[in-house]
Amino acid sequence: MRIKRYRGLFIQVIVSTLFISIVALFINNLSVNLLRAGLGLNFSWLFRSAGFALAEHPLPYSPSSSYAWALFMGWLNSLKVISSSLLIATLIGFLVGFASTGTNTLLRILSKLYVTLIRQTPLLLQLMFWYFVGFLSIQGEIFSPIKGMLSLSNQGIILSGINLSPEFSSLLVGLGIFTAAYISEVVRGGINSVPIGQWEAFRSLGLSENDGLYKIIMPQALPAILPGLTSQYLNLAKNSTLAIAVGYADIYAIGDTVITQTGRAIEGFLLLLLSFLLLNLIISNLMELLNKYILTYKQR
Repeated sequence: MRIKRYRGLFIQVIVSTLFISIVALFINNLSVNLLRAGLGLNFSWLFRSAGFALAEHPLPYSPSSSYAWALFMGWLNSLKVISSSLLIATLIGFLVGFASTGTNTLLRILSKLYVTLIRQTPLLLQLMFWYFVGFLSIQGEIFSPIKGMLSLSNQGIILSGINLSPEFSSLLVGLGIFTAAYISEVVRGGINSVPIGQWEAFRSLGLSENDGLYKIIMPQALPAILPGLTSQYLNLAKNSTLAIAVGYADIYAIGDTVITQTGRAIEGFLLLLLSFLLLNLIISNLMELLNKYILTYKQR
């Protein structure tokens, strides 16, 4: 046993050393080539005036603001559309997941058709549809069930006085509906992972299907749902980079403009990588906290 343990440790050390050596060699070659071309890593350009306007910015911004501030506005815009889309995707995904495992035949068929249609068409195509057909093609105001509270027009969505641009609205709807189809399958798989005996048990106690699902089945299914749910949340964050296709000023779209103007491609893409790394770490850590809370609650 001890020999096998040392052998495994020795192999891990060798593999780690090779990996670190390859990464170090790559970084060294990159640095040397950049210096030879007179393009050494430099981030001082971040504090120069950006010189371009932004259609959407949650904080005060003008063309005289710095590149760093413009990128930060893009990061906030990405955070806004990601968090809003996550809420919609989660709500729709769980409802469709419940419908696909319920006893209502019509709802099961409709949920299956929804999942099949959404999952078999590219996200980019769906975003373009929602932007050009779903919003820009609207003549006047076609949907206003609650006057002054909610309306839909070619200017986007107006919600209690908050005007959501057509670019943001198309992303919100497109990302939410697309991701919801995948979340519904995660929910369906988690519910089906609960032993059939649990279903029979709550039915024998006289609980309704809805009460049994929410009070008995879902608490047991959540530990199986959360890992897949986290993966879909991370996918949504990465898919948000398609915002550039509908003209929404997210971190990727602004980063692309900055790289074009400054010519600092390496530094620009490093900042983009770090930005999405931070977004994904926020999502992963929040889901990990939720998972720990659920496990602690179940142990009570």
